[in-house]
Amino acid sequence: MKRAYPVPKTELLYDTPFQLVVAVMLSAQCTDKVVNRVTRTLFKKYRTPADFARADLETLQKEISSITFFRTKARHVIEAAQRFTGMGYSELVALPGIGYKTAHVIRGELLDEYDGIPTDTHVKRFAQRFGLTRNTDLTKISHDLETLVPKKDWKYVNNGLVLYGRYICPARPHDCREHPLTRLLEKKK
Repeated sequence: MKRAYPVPKTELLYDTPFQLVVAVMLSAQCTDKVVNRVTRTLFKKYRTPADFARADLETLQKEISSITFFRTKARHVIEAAQRFTGMGYSELVALPGIGYKTAHVIRGELLDEYDGIPTDTHVKRFAQRFGLTRNTDLTKISHDLETLVPKKDWKYVNNGLVLYGRYICPARPHDCREHPLTRLLEKKK
């Protein structure tokens, strides 16, 4: 993963730190492509936590209506903006719509601090496929990976597996015997 994706970077588009917080919140159970399409316009209007805190709920819902769970996400974005105090892990997870994964994605991207391994559907799929966990809960999978991977390499796990899952080994059925991770694991068997 370090060789294939040496610079961990999200594909979400943003200009300000709080815009990344919003983009990551919107990306839950939604593709980055859809989020980026929505935030291209949204982030011209809303740049700061104060901008989002003053947003009208119904207006924001309409502006993000093509995103899954847009009503709940709009409410969470406004509430998070109203309560936002900083980028510490405990400050982030205290906000509505932000949990273990989201907080670690934000802190890694903005601060280059990787205190945990965020697990999304791609990371879950590969962790289970490669026998790295038996858990189905995303936070438990994160903790399993954190015991297996040296902390200095945590920053490569989420972004690496996300990009690997998007561009090399997607979830749809296909032959993946020639994929780099599959070949590596086959050699070890």
